[in-house]
Amino acid sequence: MVSVGSISAEIDRHRDAVEEALEEFVQQRLAGSEAPAMRLAGDILLAGGKRYRPVISILAYEAAGGVDTSEVMNLALAGEIIHTATLVHDDIYDQSKVRRGKPTLHTSSGLPHAIIAGDYLFALGFGLGGRHEDQVVERVAQACGRIATGELQQLEHIGNLATTPEDYYSIVDGKTAFPFASVCWGAAVLAKAPEETVSALELFGMEFGRAFQMVDDLLDLTGEPSMGKPRGTDVHDGKMTLPLIHALTMLHGVEREQLADVLQNFSNERWEELTELLNAAESFDYVTQLIENHVERAMDALESIPRTKARDLMVDLVRISQSRRD
Repeated sequence: MVSVGSISAEIDRHRDAVEEALEEFVQQRLAGSEAPAMRLAGDILLAGGKRYRPVISILAYEAAGGVDTSEVMNLALAGEIIHTATLVHDDIYDQSKVRRGKPTLHTSSGLPHAIIAGDYLFALGFGLGGRHEDQVVERVAQACGRIATGELQQLEHIGNLATTPEDYYSIVDGKTAFPFASVCWGAAVLAKAPEETVSALELFGMEFGRAFQMVDDLLDLTGEPSMGKPRGTDVHDGKMTLPLIHALTMLHGVEREQLADVLQNFSNERWEELTELLNAAESFDYVTQLIENHVERAMDALESIPRTKARDLMVDLVRISQSRRD
């Protein structure tokens, strides 16, 4: 049986390769005409993070039969850089003060500079994705479009207590799941895998992305101080995440009215009140079960792919992500 330590070491090896490539990418631009823009964006790009997107794309490439991981590295970095661009812009319209344990870019450098940095990161990410064949380039463009659509949908539902689970899934699929699916799909295409494998890895990415976002949503309500952003950020911002949507659906009468009041007039002093209402609706248990369902579907999608170390590591990474506390 493979030990937890050896699993972590293997995943860390892939993460280190991503960090090295990302560092080299940043340093090349710091040495050229893009230096002012990269000095602005480079700090948040290299500020850490779990690097789930690039690591999963490299593992998907290997699981699909790819041998030379340098062939997929541009796509892996593109996914991470585009994700970082969305974080910069998210922080602006959420008015967030902290990201990855550090002041957000608009807080430290000002709003105009943060907008420029986010735009620059989008351009860099799409440029890296554009180094691949046409169908991969088109998929990167689709992913960027779906992210924008998901962001707009989320803005439209801020503070909307009538938000449905269908609305939530539409937002999550656009912002998180489809980008995960796209890097897995693209990795398999670059590995020249058969269509069945490409589709299986795409489905894996979609289900993994849904579970990943739901874990984030739970952590916003239950997370620890070690997280890179304050607990309750989504609640303060009026974002309608699945635990809240479920509780609003399940509670009735006085409890439902109380929850509506908590959400519409939220403050840190009402944490215990909110937690009690979510527990009364069994919303934490409900979302935890949904996460498990999506995780199982992600693993089922891998069953049609020959078992290799890379495929096993994909399963391990899903489980690690599911149990993370920050």
